[in-house]
Amino acid sequence: MRETRLYLDHNASAPLLPEARDAIVAALAVEGNPSSVHAEGRAVRSLVARARADVAGLVGAEPDTVVFTSGATEAAATCLTPHWTRDGREANFARLAVLNTDHPCIREGGRFQADSVTRLPVKADGVLDLCALDAWLEAGPPGVVAVCAANSETGVLQPMRAIVERAHAAGSLVVCDAVQMAGRLPLNAAAIGADALILSAHKLGGPKGVGAFVLRSTGQRPAPLLTGGAQETRQRAGTEATALIAGFGAAAMAAARSIDDSDRLRGLRERLERGVLALSPDFSVLGGGAERLPQTAMLHHPALRAETAQIAMDLAGIAVSAGSACSSGKVGGSVVLDAMARAGAAIDPDMGGLRVSFGPRTDEASIDRFLAAFRAFWERTGAAEPARRVA
Repeated sequence: MRETRLYLDHNASAPLLPEARDAIVAALAVEGNPSSVHAEGRAVRSLVARARADVAGLVGAEPDTVVFTSGATEAAATCLTPHWTRDGREANFARLAVLNTDHPCIREGGRFQADSVTRLPVKADGVLDLCALDAWLEAGPPGVVAVCAANSETGVLQPMRAIVERAHAAGSLVVCDAVQMAGRLPLNAAAIGADALILSAHKLGGPKGVGAFVLRSTGQRPAPLLTGGAQETRQRAGTEATALIAGFGAAAMAAARSIDDSDRLRGLRERLERGVLALSPDFSVLGGGAERLPQTAMLHHPALRAETAQIAMDLAGIAVSAGSACSSGKVGGSVVLDAMARAGAAIDPDMGGLRVSFGPRTDEASIDRFLAAFRAFWERTGAAEPARRVA
């Protein structure tokens, strides 16, 4: 019997949870428009309200601060704007700071002009250089600081509380992309204190095509990206994707229940990393010295192209990635690895990194199956001639 495929690419997209699938199917059977006032409309609206409360509960926020979007990219495009409203008054911000290593939807600057965006450097372990942030805050008027709380490739966590405290002290806003962190580690919007928090359903077992941003206060809002209707408290026009939103809510509830699984997942990550590091002293774990997501490992060898290893694993029936889903299909090195190398990390960005990311249904047998397949690949191609580049 042919062995079933093993999916270890959760940071690209987590498998759809049964709870989310059931919620989507149930919502598809409910007729009506959530903006309608009749009974059918109220029934649909209640589904959206329930999901809004569940998403808010996952991040410790109030339901009325959650604004649903088509995904994290739209949420970022909405929040990364010079134009905000504070207590009914317009507030404009001329500058944006992002990280060199962040997801393209953050790094590209949203609605800010390119010449007003500064890309801040990270240290060799992938963590933001706080001195660079301080210098940016001191160099000009208040702006917006946008940061991914957890890097999608390495899993490295950023010191969000320190970032927020510095930015707010200088009168700047903070947009926190929590897409990779939500559902994998405890996440409390109030404790972080960011002015907006960005989420995506499919990263935590919900459907693709729906996300949200969560505001610190309903009195402080970004200028809407999509206008023309009163939906989502006029923050995002257009009829809500009710079924997807219902699936998002169900996934958020399930994710909240699995937060306590992080220690087990961290143990699996360490088991995987030990197994790979034992193959050769030249293997390294990118960001290994920093705090990271418990279920993400990015492996690097200076003589092994990550794409080669990815293809080999795919042929062995195991799905992993060479970098993030937004960059792995492109020719060229990872901007994450390039930034870390410029900061002094002893890596070759052109070789890339093999990312393994997993979730609640991953067990020791899954990790051992990956290690056996990777060991066989290494013995076949890498260990025979360790000095050459495996292409």
